Amino acid sequence: MDRAQKRELVSDLHDVFSSAGVVVVTHYSGLSVAQMTDLRSRMRDAGASFKVTKNRLTRLALADTPVESVSDLFTGPTAIGVSDDPVAAPKVLAKFAKENDKLIILGGALGETRLDEAGVKALAELPSLDELRGKLVGLLQTPASRVAQVLQAPGGQVARVLSAYSEKDAA
Repeated sequence: MDRAQKRELVSDLHDVFSSAGVVVVTHYSGLSVAQMTDLRSRMRDAGASFKVTKNRLTRLALADTPVESVSDLFTGPTAIGVSDDPVAAPKVLAKFAKENDKLIILGGALGETRLDEAGVKALAELPSLDELRGKLVGLLQTPASRVAQVLQAPGGQVARVLSAYSEKDAA
């Protein structure tokens, strides 16, 4: 990799770190190519990305970004998980780390807040943005359906009373 490519890589990573909702730093030593491909596929499906990085270049890219506080985690064979949704990357990485003990979560950053391993795992337990939206829509629709049932109930009762009187008169 020549200097121009390194400058471009640092610039691209700087842009990613500046706009990322969450960054998770991991050690991936011992993962096979098939496992890495599977992990990248899962991350892509969740709307996140997983990338093996060069530590020195990554530390340069972290300068003057909101997630600069994680620069000391870049030692050894590191890779980063990044997503705009604050829950997507931690959720996929925590699940994969449970299934495979060779992926180790070191920590991360949510905006300017630095997270340790427990913080990343706690973030992974939260429902995703889409799940929260679904719950909110469900909560908003429930009262409307109950109001409709209550409004229909008196009409139904009046109809049953009139039906009972008409059957009584017919008898």
